[in-house]
Amino acid sequence: MAKALDLNQSYTASKIFELKIEVDELVAEFGYSLTRKRLNLPQYSGELDRLSELRERIEEVLPYVNLANEASRREILIAPVVLDLVHYTHAQLKIEYPIKVTEPLQGCFDYLLRTQTRLLVIKAKQEYLTNSFTQLAADLIALDLWTDSTQQPEIMGAVTTGTLWQFGVLHRAKKQIDQGFNSYRVTEDLEPLMRILVNALLI
Repeated sequence: MAKALDLNQSYTASKIFELKIEVDELVAEFGYSLTRKRLNLPQYSGELDRLSELRERIEEVLPYVNLANEASRREILIAPVVLDLVHYTHAQLKIEYPIKVTEPLQGCFDYLLRTQTRLLVIKAKQEYLTNSFTQLAADLIALDLWTDSTQQPEIMGAVTTGTLWQFGVLHRAKKQIDQGFNSYRVTEDLEPLMRILVNALLI
């Protein structure tokens, strides 16, 4: 079978998206496998003291802003969630963080959050989550190859349009990525979404 990528060439996440490579083909190129399943991700059980305020802030401006482009969704929907995530976890936040692991694995993490022992990557996308998960998978593989696997046996990532969020989990020992086919909506599912994100950085 023909290779999806030329591993001697350079590919950014956006280039991979443009090539419309199927996610299972992409992960196989790097020796990983893919499963699609409902992810019942653990949720943080403590108090989230700004959750109601976050929902109110977002819903207050929604009638007055056009969310037709990625920049507006990042500012209005994604950034407030990420900033409150930093508030709850005190994670270090990198935005548009450049990385080069190998020639085929390079580009920028849209949002990379890091505590002393945990990593979380968030990919912001303009269009459909199904196609965009390929880019998230590339980010997860890059993180796996870039960081020590002894402290964090699993790496979680999320891909979002701002309105919809979908999760993926990379199991490092098995070299397997689970793609969740369930999704979370902002603002309807804001509480479980935030509890999943906080838990991912605090466990």
